[in-house]
Amino acid sequence: SAAAPLPRYVRVNTLKTRVEDVVDFFKRQGYSYLGKAGGVEELSSLSGKKFLLDVDLPELLVFPPQTDFHDNQLYTSGHIILQDKASCLPAFLLSPAPGSHVIDACAAPGNKTSHVAAILKNKGRIFAFDLDTKRLATMNTMLMRAGVTSFELAQQDFLSVDPGDSKYSKVTHILLDPSCSGSGMVTRLPTEEAAPSVERLQALAAFQRRILSHALRFPALRRLAYSTCSLHQEENEDVVHAVLQEQGSAFRLVNVLPSWPCRGLATFPGAECCLRASPAETLTQGFFVALLERCGEAAPLP
Repeated sequence: SAAAPLPRYVRVNTLKTRVEDVVDFFKRQGYSYLGKAGGVEELSSLSGKKFLLDVDLPELLVFPPQTDFHDNQLYTSGHIILQDKASCLPAFLLSPAPGSHVIDACAAPGNKTSHVAAILKNKGRIFAFDLDTKRLATMNTMLMRAGVTSFELAQQDFLSVDPGDSKYSKVTHILLDPSCSGSGMVTRLPTEEAAPSVERLQALAAFQRRILSHALRFPALRRLAYSTCSLHQEENEDVVHAVLQEQGSAFRLVNVLPSWPCRGLATFPGAECCLRASPAETLTQGFFVALLERCGEAAPLP
């Protein structure tokens, strides 16, 4: 039996509008607003022209599966962003204060970048890197449409960016969403034969460890969100564990969203600080997020 289709998640772009105004807009379109969801069950029973405010994320509206927004004027004008709930978690958890300098290491197609910009209220700087010219061009258009101003896009491999460059001396937050197997994407889930080979997984994991280690070398870094849309432990808990061990006691995991039901696999002490997401348990794409924080005087004791 096919899994139930996921709800449609709509992130309100707070650079351009407010949640209340978007709610009013949809009410005028004949939708009835049910207020804030009490839990995941409520999200799964949405149908017809009804919508909710998400239970975890303050700027996320939830609509029935298959609701089509592509011709919606709020979408075409950048007032709303169509973004799966799981993909909203990294920026939400990273939560840089307005004015911060942030790196988005593997940025295209840019939904997470625009989310960071909204959290920053367009104050501060975002340095965004990606290798794909076409995706960067699309991303530039999307960010302009979303009203993002304080960003700098570079077609560059993040691994070649020098952490010692004075340009990045104030970077305190990094969003790292590296290439992964994509095994959590619901569109790809049903086909078992699409599972990546052991070799491919090992190659991806080696790359992910390298890029995470590299990111932790930025001298002013306080917090980093590491995320994948993979279900594989090799790309998730194993990567985080290996890099934390290599770092000694320089960084630690933050126990994020304690109410979130789906945690990291208990493969090492503290792995439950990480979040996992899945269609069955959280009504989202399959996803993994870990929030790393520099240990030190400023960090409260666990």
